[in-house]
Amino acid sequence: MWYVYILECSDKTLYTGITTDLKRRLKEHNASTQGAKYTRGRRPLQLVYSTKMLHKSAAQKEEYRIKKLSKAEKLNIIENVAPNRGQGSEMQCVRRQAMSNKKAPGSQM
Repeated sequence: MWYVYILECSDKTLYTGITTDLKRRLKEHNASTQGAKYTRGRRPLQLVYSTKMLHKSAAQKEEYRIKKLSKAEKLNIIENVAPNRGQGSEMQCVRRQAMSNKKAPGSQM
């Protein structure tokens, strides 16, 4: 089983990757030198989206597709998980609480 995932970095940028073990990979991104170079200076990272894929090739294709999207399009995927598109995929969204409680423009808290 392969996972395509999107992480939100501390500077609010998004990082997309693939792995066979989400828990381990998130730990590597947040705490070890095995995380991607891009994410090392942007800790802590939050998992905001993941999808399961049966085959590595399908995961790589989905990762490539997501990486080509604009940030707005990626945020749209995170907020509105689309129905299954790819062969052998099982979509799921892992949103952190703060993302679903975003402050509306002009509102005060």
